[in-house]
Amino acid sequence: MKRLKFLVFIIIFFTLSAFTGTVDMNGYVRSYMGMLLNGDTDFSIIQNTLDLDFESKSDKVGLKANPYIYHYNDKDIVFNLREVYLDLYFNSFDLRIGKQQVIWGKADGVFITDIVSPKDLSEFLLRDFDEIRMGVTAVKFDYYIKNNTLELVWIPVFSSTLEAEEGSIWRPAMDIPQYANFDLSKKEITPSLKNSEIFLKFSALTSFIDFELMAGYTWDDDPVIHSLKEIDPLTQTILSLTFFPTHHRLTVFGGSFSSTFGGLIIRGEGAFYKGKYFQTSDSTEPEGVVKKDYLQYLIGLDRTIWGIKVSVQFIQKAILDYKTNIIPAQYENLVTFLARKDILRETLHLELFTYIGLDNRDALIRPKITYDFADSFSLLLGANIFTGDKGSFGQFKNNDMVYMKLKYSF
Repeated sequence: MKRLKFLVFIIIFFTLSAFTGTVDMNGYVRSYMGMLLNGDTDFSIIQNTLDLDFESKSDKVGLKANPYIYHYNDKDIVFNLREVYLDLYFNSFDLRIGKQQVIWGKADGVFITDIVSPKDLSEFLLRDFDEIRMGVTAVKFDYYIKNNTLELVWIPVFSSTLEAEEGSIWRPAMDIPQYANFDLSKKEITPSLKNSEIFLKFSALTSFIDFELMAGYTWDDDPVIHSLKEIDPLTQTILSLTFFPTHHRLTVFGGSFSSTFGGLIIRGEGAFYKGKYFQTSDSTEPEGVVKKDYLQYLIGLDRTIWGIKVSVQFIQKAILDYKTNIIPAQYENLVTFLARKDILRETLHLELFTYIGLDNRDALIRPKITYDFADSFSLLLGANIFTGDKGSFGQFKNNDMVYMKLKYSF
């Protein structure tokens, strides 16, 4: 059935594009193999990918579609569309309708104001970011005022974060009693006008600074788990425990900027999340959750030194009006580091990207080497090293791996 839908889509796209002009096609074929280093040397992933990008554009209309296929050795073949949309061009504004990726903000490797498109975390943060960021069915309106842009995004149907499957090595560990039950009925958001999402962004480009201001009335892409206990009044023992993963409304305000001083680039980004729910360790809280405002921001510095591109970011999350029974810490501090060097006439690329959790003393270290050994062919060798015993990265301490990607682009 999925194969039939895929073929029908290709036929429809080429038929529609006949009215707008020539269809340009590019994409890539990739073979990806990863092996764990935990002593068993099991393969963590064996994946073959076909990613296609069709575009057709005229003065007034544009079409784009990005279908892709993932083939795994141990799972069903995945056929999907990352993007498929129609562009309409006018004198002072553009209109984009369909499934699309929306990219906001200045941060590298983290999501602060970049919250319009939900995330695919089925392989944690290891995929390329154009694959982590999922497309959403939306209407996007861009209005141009000289070097400024006013962007409005309306999403009629909510899409949540795609979590790792049960049994996956990337499934976060949860301390769940065996007698507990899950009720997913509150996790679904009924498609309706009142349940839609809306985002607004103003961006300006000047000779001194680039900046963005944004606001959103949205749903939290990550559900918080409510709990409901039935307790025996005589013995005070738990008779039943039910968990209800639930998405909640969020109001978000934020912005980002970047500016250059000599050879130094300074970047900043921040967002205020109003009405975010957190789990608590206090059974007196209704359903084990509490509602608090939340702040996340970063400051980043980029510079090229001796031909090496170096980037450092400091990111902090803070829960406002904090209570000690809230399970996440009041502050979470993270540093990222990137170093990249191109040599051999820019055919050999050396890169190191690292997440460092300052509170839990955990990290994800990602060295990689990419060699463009022929036109359109590249070979990537890399590793993902997790350190620490707890935290976002330490929880995957047994998932150290080396991997190889062979890619042909066309």
